Amino acid sequence: MRIIIANTSGKPIYEQIEDQIKEAILSDELRDGDLLPSIRQLANELRISVITTTRAYTGLEQDGFISIVQGKGCYVLPKNTEFVREQLLRKVEEGFSTAVSAGKTAKLSREDLKKIFDLLLEESKYE
Repeated sequence: MRIIIANTSGKPIYEQIEDQIKEAILSDELRDGDLLPSIRQLANELRISVITTTRAYTGLEQDGFISIVQGKGCYVLPKNTEFVREQLLRKVEEGFSTAVSAGKTAKLSREDLKKIFDLLLEESKYE
């Protein structure tokens, strides 16, 4: 797993780390029981403060993605399927919201947006 920090992003660094680790877990890049880099190791790799990585890992633990075991490390927890579904649903809603806003700015009609959506579904062979 590779974490990339964007200094130009409007998001705080700890949120960028959380989001990327969540994405890796949701996409099965990281699986139940996988050991994450230690807080210090991740801070050194990303050249950021230990406080920032601690905040990211604490957030992930509070959200039920990882378990922090003192002296042993940070481990990926088994996925709660309902929670995972809710996270993905929220991501879909955010994508739709962004698309609708862009459509309004471009002065696209509802029909134009629907056509674009249908075309994307066809191209992806979504059933």
